[in-house]
Amino acid sequence: MRIIRASEIGTYLFCRRAWWYQSQGITSQNQTELAGGTAFHHQHGRQVVQSGLLRLAGWVLLILAIALFAIGLTLQWLG
Repeated sequence: MRIIRASEIGTYLFCRRAWWYQSQGITSQNQTELAGGTAFHHQHGRQVVQSGLLRLAGWVLLILAIALFAIGLTLQWLG
């Protein structure tokens, strides 16, 4: 009994011919383009992580500014 992997299903859904070639052990002739696409996806993934960290830093700084403003108003009102 042959096990079908999720990546095979993804390949089949994307392109049946690519799945067939892969199942026959035939390698793609456009390895340079595939490597370029992989590098692009890795770079994009890093950019997504960086943007998430920058967004988090923005929220932290906003909350800190609001807290400092509230503390300043409270000290001014008490003083």
